[in-house]
Amino acid sequence: MKAIIIEDEKLSADMLASMLQKIDPLIEIVATMDSVRQSVEAFRNGLKADLIFLDIHLADGLGFDLFAEVTLDIPVIFTTAYSEYAIKAFEVNSVDYLLKPIGLDELRKAIEKFKKYKHTDKNSFMANISAAFEQMSKQYKSRFMVKLGSTIDSIKVKDILHFITHDGLTFLVIPNGKRYPVDYTLEQLESVISPEDFFRINRKVIVSIQQISKASSYFNGRLVITSPHLEGEVAIVSRERVNDFKEWMGGGGGPI
Repeated sequence: MKAIIIEDEKLSADMLASMLQKIDPLIEIVATMDSVRQSVEAFRNGLKADLIFLDIHLADGLGFDLFAEVTLDIPVIFTTAYSEYAIKAFEVNSVDYLLKPIGLDELRKAIEKFKKYKHTDKNSFMANISAAFEQMSKQYKSRFMVKLGSTIDSIKVKDILHFITHDGLTFLVIPNGKRYPVDYTLEQLESVISPEDFFRINRKVIVSIQQISKASSYFNGRLVITSPHLEGEVAIVSRERVNDFKEWMGGGGGPI
């Protein structure tokens, strides 16, 4: 197997190459590069490999910039010290990653995953990379300015229990149970709040993952969640959303 390492820290690149040799002496490092510009030039000149290890932060930009300059159909394993949210973007989109500092066991598992991946559709892989980049680049709201009577309050998104519709209006709910009207529909909210943190469980409610203490089986293939200030029908995950809800919560583990 031929591999390329794109990493701007020489020590990290050398350690990665050494670990790859320990895992499989047949892995050949055909090139090591430290910048987007150098990588673009090499690929335009015909550089080929079976696998790329790509650092997200390079000296002259983001590793993702590479895909805006050249067309690649080579599988990529990202190496990153990036935020947890970016890591989840890769995970959701089936793009593998290694969190620095890279451990030998994690690297071995990534190689095993690559070997299984080799037989999948490369076009699908590239679409997943694009989706991951779009997701990590998107800026979601961190607070809402809300008005109640003559008072305007700033509510941090992390303090919101859920959003709920009632009589054609949408409200956000905070831990003391107080509701504030917001000038968004649930559909609009889904595009401005992080899908990592919030999920629309039914037609009326978008709930924060931090506020769900339990999810239990319910009549007719549905689920019912336990969350502050949610009860009755509005606490039920609709049947068509159950599979996505389980995936969002972590593959259906825990109390589900």
